[in-house]
Amino acid sequence: MCDYSLETYGSRPAAIGERYVVARFPSGAKGFADPGKPTVPVCVQCDMRLMLTDLPPEFMAEHNVGSEVEVIFAQDEKTLGQQFAYRDGVRMPDGTFLLMQVLPLGVSSYLVDDLAEGVRPKALAAV
Repeated sequence: MCDYSLETYGSRPAAIGERYVVARFPSGAKGFADPGKPTVPVCVQCDMRLMLTDLPPEFMAEHNVGSEVEVIFAQDEKTLGQQFAYRDGVRMPDGTFLLMQVLPLGVSSYLVDDLAEGVRPKALAAV
């Protein structure tokens, strides 16, 4: 999914195993982007497992995680149906939901698998 504010850009779907970075787009919204094409939002489907990497020390301390953490991409149920509300985010291992807007710029990520399908590519099986 891509927040409403990213729908006007030439977005593309995410693919398992690709690397992304948290970027801010001209609309002011944060989202995932390909490091080689930082102006193109990459839309992640709900229930996809993501590994967040390169987390800054402040984020690690605040959320009690290491430099990498596996999360689930989700939407904020409280904002569904509300117009002009950010909804995309991640569910942390402790169940906490964080909007994309609070993730630090430059944090890297990659898709691990699809929670619903249990798909895990061989290249990432050892990760």
